[in-house]
Amino acid sequence: MSTPENSDVAALSYEAARDELVRVVTALESGGATLEESLALWERGNALADRCEQWLQGAKQRLDAARSSAAAGSAPAEADEA
Repeated sequence: MSTPENSDVAALSYEAARDELVRVVTALESGGATLEESLALWERGNALADRCEQWLQGAKQRLDAARSSAAAGSAPAEADEA
């Protein structure tokens, strides 16, 4: 769920989203926020966690593609030797 307060999350790097998520979790765990503030923090944290997941999935796809490319690149060389 994207709210105006969380629309900037899509522009964050993985590290920035992760660091802010740590701050949000710390603020929630401290228990000093009102219910409304806690809900806003939770929504922000959820958006940040989703962003981190997007980055991690993208990195996994890139690694999988690189592995496939490397495997495909070595396969013809082995076939040529046979």
